[in-house]
Amino acid sequence: MRRAETTLLILLLVAGCGAAERPYQPQEAAPAPTRSTPRSHPAQEEPRSGPETVTVAEGLRARIEWPAAPDPLLKVMVEQYVGTRRAVAEGQRVYKRGLELDAAVQASEWVEDFADEGWSMRGVGRLYNLRVSARVGKGAQIDACVDESGVRMVSSRTGKAISPQPEWLRAPYGQSVAARRGDDGVWRIRTYVPSRERCTR
Repeated sequence: MRRAETTLLILLLVAGCGAAERPYQPQEAAPAPTRSTPRSHPAQEEPRSGPETVTVAEGLRARIEWPAAPDPLLKVMVEQYVGTRRAVAEGQRVYKRGLELDAAVQASEWVEDFADEGWSMRGVGRLYNLRVSARVGKGAQIDACVDESGVRMVSSRTGKAISPQPEWLRAPYGQSVAARRGDDGVWRIRTYVPSRERCTR
């Protein structure tokens, strides 16, 4: 385990030693995304290996490439990816589902930026190379690669593609999160971690 990961997990565990956390309860739970396959959304069952396509919103899909024998904890990463993209597509300004502390603020600021610009998403995003890179007690780090070269930013008002498109859509990038299991047994993301992942298509 890298020293940075060890330090991160120690901080997570120390942070969890204070007062008992109040389980997060979303004020308005977003509807579960539909699938293009017969299976239900991964939140409802154990993930299976292999590719899965999830309908995030009208005109927006996510291709999830589950590894062999996927750790159920990977669903935490997948659900935040699908949820934040749905929030953008629907013009939401806040996203906190399955998130707490810094992560809830970071994700809400991210989706709010799109709402302020009047942007939405169309196309197909890809989440792959999913893995739990570190796990100690109630803390864990989850990593993934994101390829959104198949996604286009469009005007929420007209549906037309904006120009120029954001640079970050052009090449795959890494995403890492630090999660902690609460006293209720539910894993929640506490913060987004700078990723050192070198992702390729």
